[in-house]
Amino acid sequence: MEVITSDGVNIGTVDDLGDDQIRLAKNTSPDGVHHFVPLDWVDHVDEQVHLKRKAPEVQAVW
Repeated sequence: MEVITSDGVNIGTVDDLGDDQIRLAKNTSPDGVHHFVPLDWVDHVDEQVHLKRKAPEVQAVW
């Protein structure tokens, strides 16, 4: 499932879901590394996971 920021940027796909975070697949990451997104950043889920934060905010904590 794709993960989309509030400004419409696809930041990767879900690889795994933990108790409090989403692990993004490293093969969809621009730097080839797993990244993690806290579940409290999720706004809603439909065909995609939509985040409450913009791409620069998300990528700043990587």
